[in-house]
Amino acid sequence: MAAPYAKLPAWVDYGLIPLINVTVAFLVAGLVVLLVGENPVRAAQLLVQGAFGSGDGIGYTLFYATNFIFTGLCMAVAFHCSLFNIGGEGQAYVGGLGVAIVCLAFDSVFPWWINLPLATIMAALTGALWALIPAWLQATRGSHVVITTIMFNFIAASLMVYLLVGPLKPVGSMAPETRTFAEGAQLPRLDWMLEMFGLTIRSAPLNITFLLALAAAFGVWVLIWRTRLGYEIRTMGFSPTAARYAGINQTKVIVIAMMVSGAMAGMMALNPVMGDQTRLQMNFVAGAGFVGIAVALMGRSHPAGIIPAAILFGMLYQGGAELSFEMPTISRDMIVIIQGLVILFAGALEHMFRPTIARMFHMAGGGTLKPTPQPGE
Repeated sequence: MAAPYAKLPAWVDYGLIPLINVTVAFLVAGLVVLLVGENPVRAAQLLVQGAFGSGDGIGYTLFYATNFIFTGLCMAVAFHCSLFNIGGEGQAYVGGLGVAIVCLAFDSVFPWWINLPLATIMAALTGALWALIPAWLQATRGSHVVITTIMFNFIAASLMVYLLVGPLKPVGSMAPETRTFAEGAQLPRLDWMLEMFGLTIRSAPLNITFLLALAAAFGVWVLIWRTRLGYEIRTMGFSPTAARYAGINQTKVIVIAMMVSGAMAGMMALNPVMGDQTRLQMNFVAGAGFVGIAVALMGRSHPAGIIPAAILFGMLYQGGAELSFEMPTISRDMIVIIQGLVILFAGALEHMFRPTIARMFHMAGGGTLKPTPQPGE
């Protein structure tokens, strides 16, 4: 049977529907909090207060959001080409290696404003190269990119273990990490940005990479919606058959889209490696590659949606830490449950409320719903 549909404005498609999905997710999460004997309204207040109630809270929220913006952009570029790049975690790992190479070589030679562009280029390049082999296998051999990128995550993790317990570990050190970078490879904090609004940052590692993430989001918007390559990527994602008949080189588009995706993931490493830890450590990605999947889904693979979605997950990370401290009965595992509910409703069930909203919106406009065309019609 044909299902009703209506063309929705962008503010409804990219704003209202995700907002409703997130609201429902938090309502269900409130029931979970209620089941453990806590007040869900108080829990929500603590969550928001922990994330946005102080300069430090905002700093940590935006710090986490920076990671998720990069990994969300990574997933979004691949999504537009109908590719599911599950390798953001590994690509970010290898991007961290690229950052460390630059920092270890030039931290005592150049100031940060020279090392940052060099590290950015190296992070993007190493992340892109790590995505190249799965992309080439998908484009030329039909190997499914989901499987290959997952396997490359494990390879990247094993590579990092080998390097950090061997060649990159300083002599006499027992910790699996590089030496601490000199001042020339340490990024400046963005204390001044929040101080403009009367807020004070004491320990939050919010740094200039946040501004770089915003610039990367703008760059992805230009690439996908304002260039010929972006048009080819979106055409491939919408219909590979149409792309083939239009004369688009499918192999080239798949490889480039995956490499751009890997470059975005690789650039995520700048934030923790240069902006916070000032050395390369194990597990610095901390699952941000997988969170990027949810961020891209919630943001509808559009930079304008990815940024607030990343901030929302940054709020869940920072506010969740404060919530578990103030309410011991709400453990970190329950925070993961709340995150999972957000992912469920914003991702897997993102179309749950769409037919009803479309029907109501179209009826309010006085129109008549059109049937969805079926194959062969």
